[in-house]
Amino acid sequence: MPIEMPKGLPFSVDTWSPASDEKKHHFLTHAHWDHMAGLGAHFSYPVYATRLTKSLVLHFFPQLDESLFVEIEIGKTIIAKDPEGDFKVTAYDANHCPGAVMFLFEGTFGNILHTGDCRLTKDTVKNLPTKYIPNKKDIENIAQLDYVFLDCTFGQCSLEFPTKKAAIQQVKTCIKMHPNTQVVYLSCDLLGQEEILIEISKEFQSSIYVDQLSVPDCFQVISHIAPEIMTNDSSARFHVIGFPKLNERATRKFSEARNNNEQEPLFIRPSTYWYASHEDAENLSLTNAERDEFGVWHICYSMHSSRHELEWALRHLKPKWVVSTTPPCLAMDLAYVKKHCFKTRLEADDPIWKLFNLSSPEKCATIACASNGNSEVVECTNASKSIVEDSKPDRKRKICSPLKKQEVTLFGRARLGLEEIQLWEKEEEEGENGKKECHVLTMEKDLEVEIVSVEPFVEQPSSLPVNISLKDKELQVDREKMEMTLNGNKNRDGSIEMNESLKKLYRSRNVPVPRPLPSLVELMSSTKRVRLVLDPVKKE
Repeated sequence: MPIEMPKGLPFSVDTWSPASDEKKHHFLTHAHWDHMAGLGAHFSYPVYATRLTKSLVLHFFPQLDESLFVEIEIGKTIIAKDPEGDFKVTAYDANHCPGAVMFLFEGTFGNILHTGDCRLTKDTVKNLPTKYIPNKKDIENIAQLDYVFLDCTFGQCSLEFPTKKAAIQQVKTCIKMHPNTQVVYLSCDLLGQEEILIEISKEFQSSIYVDQLSVPDCFQVISHIAPEIMTNDSSARFHVIGFPKLNERATRKFSEARNNNEQEPLFIRPSTYWYASHEDAENLSLTNAERDEFGVWHICYSMHSSRHELEWALRHLKPKWVVSTTPPCLAMDLAYVKKHCFKTRLEADDPIWKLFNLSSPEKCATIACASNGNSEVVECTNASKSIVEDSKPDRKRKICSPLKKQEVTLFGRARLGLEEIQLWEKEEEEGENGKKECHVLTMEKDLEVEIVSVEPFVEQPSSLPVNISLKDKELQVDREKMEMTLNGNKNRDGSIEMNESLKKLYRSRNVPVPRPLPSLVELMSSTKRVRLVLDPVKKE
């Protein structure tokens, strides 16, 4: 699923949620279902999309009105009017599926390229503005991208995928290797695979049967793009089938053919996931079709970039930061990100402050890290978190806080009495005795980070009677949980006193030792009284 855009940006891309509703502009890269999830419930004007994407969305969501959309053409730049400052948006071909585009945003927030889902071949990247990627190797980039929100679907896969054209040729070759096959089942029901169907129809001069009931989405897409290749005659040689339960269907069809003494049908699935997830992927052929144990032939047809293509594109685009749009944070494994996207010094004009709606500090923020060389960028799907972090326990941080103050909450700053907390972190490190110790990093007014050791929580054994009801057990457990949370003893006046360990912790912070609310003490007392009344063991 696509990630939410950070709060510092006035637009959302491919996300439709309550958080996206707060944005003033909404962009849709293409009409795949995982990028339209929630669109029917969370939508508002304007939604920017290409004409084909708009047509498909209106079919899938008939409750939407056409006036909700603003059409954007590939290669054309539009100006988005915004109260916080107008910005430019340009759409570029994403080489993913019909109507799919990448969006280039240019405004006061910086220069941002959002790829959506894409296949970044050399031709695709070279279509971007020459100021970001010059045509000649000896020319430096005139401008630099502050951020690339990158499709890293196969960022961890080391296979070098064949081009789409080469993969389609493999499908044709596989069909020609079985000239006597009467029925060929093509698992090409996904938007973006219709190009395979079009080429097969041309090569073999045959129409393709697309069942509107079994593959309705594919039927609608082909109706928009190439209706001339479809037929409603089920006796046609080529059939489109869906991917779900493909192996079961193939097994059943093979069994039926053997029982009827007929030629076995041919099942072809053009996809990359089978290759990427195969336990012996390195020994699979990427130039010829591979048959699995169920009799299905696989061709490595990819609509996403390979790891090699991602590395090549980043070396030429040279962005300051890279954020993966396909959680978990797959961009962290890319060599370019490890080498160029971790900074030990954040300048006052760094785009990271604008991205997260933070005021840039007067002085630069520095992060002094252990010189081990393994520090990495940590990307977060939650835009409210920091994206810079290192994994070394032996360091001291000095970070300038943003000018915007955080809200005071009972369990946040007010609980510890800190006036200027801007950053919270938790760490686990191995202590001298081999046990893991938890540390909390906090930031104060002077911005010096102090490591505070926290004692591990030890659960006390329960002393529940054996022959009591389930309701009594629940009351007893609730009471003991509250007592362990407060971690203290009850005084004669009914108040709860903190133990010495917690007292020392609060006093070390020059903070008064907190007392529980009277209502909580009263609740605990009432709970205890109820347990005593209902407990038959105690009565005896």
